[in-house]
Amino acid sequence: MTAVHEDYLRTIYMLMQRDERPTTTAIAEQMGVSPASATNMLKKLAGLGLVDYHPYRGAKLSVAGERIALEITRHHRLLELFCSQVLEMPWDQVDKEADRLEHVISETLEEAIARKLGYPSVDPHGDPIPNKDLSMPESGGIPLIMLPTGHCADIVRVLAQEPEHLRYLGSLRLYPGRQLRIIQKAPFDGPLLLTMATNQVMLAAEMAAQILVQETACAEG
Repeated sequence: MTAVHEDYLRTIYMLMQRDERPTTTAIAEQMGVSPASATNMLKKLAGLGLVDYHPYRGAKLSVAGERIALEITRHHRLLELFCSQVLEMPWDQVDKEADRLEHVISETLEEAIARKLGYPSVDPHGDPIPNKDLSMPESGGIPLIMLPTGHCADIVRVLAQEPEHLRYLGSLRLYPGRQLRIIQKAPFDGPLLLTMATNQVMLAAEMAAQILVQETACAEG
């Protein structure tokens, strides 16, 4: 197994988690390679028994391939949280650092990081962290854009991955754990007016679709 093999397996798993068909084109786009390169790698992974691959039909992880993908996902998300909480790195930078380290940490270091963080269930973006037995916790929430006007909710997950999007959401303090209320929705997919504590912010509908929330009772005051 190489780091590239593991990256492909995690990419296929992430596409499946987002209910996207892991076609050669989709995998190539996520990996930043040509479709021909993706095809060659999928054939290699199929030869290793890690994916079930058929041309023009995409790829599906085998049981062994899924376990590797979950293990790397656990490493990645624990590292993201460690960089964010312990090293106090901005949440738009932790993904890149975790990408560099996820393939090389030992199981001993993984356990030490998990213990230091109190065996967390989510990373800084609210993405679930696979358990030590490599089972994936349930992840709920509805897109913020679907929350009715006047209702309150807690942010549970931010799906946006682009650093510039995360920096923008961070500038608005739209982090997991924050409570908000929708004051107004502009028609025709216009922006949303939100209030958090004493602050009001405007958020584009496209960005609101990338934030998952759980409705809750509004805090008094």
